[in-house]
Amino acid sequence: QVQLVESGGGLVQAGGALRLSCVASGIIIRGSPMAWYRQAPGKQRELVARISTVSSTTYADSVKGRFTISRNNAKNAVYLQMNRLKPEDTAVYYCQASVVATMYWGQGTQVTVSS
Repeated sequence: QVQLVESGGGLVQAGGALRLSCVASGIIIRGSPMAWYRQAPGKQRELVARISTVSSTTYADSVKGRFTISRNNAKNAVYLQMNRLKPEDTAVYYCQASVVATMYWGQGTQVTVSS
């Protein structure tokens, strides 16, 4: 059974930082591109950042220069370091793994940024 478990969300003031973690079980992420998505109330889920199997990264324009995605294959985990947070970053953040033709999702972790 594949599971992606996110952690690290919470309430933070604007300008603050959080580090999200996603630990996978049931799959070995080494051969899988990984990504973080987010969904704010009333909005569609959007891609925040993606990391390839060789650790090349892409970011949404709205988070470039503030967020950093990384992976630790030995720990079967992917991370999202979020700095200089803004109220518009408030959302549920989801970890996603692409394994062959299947996408797996975590349950999400809430990030709330107060102004």
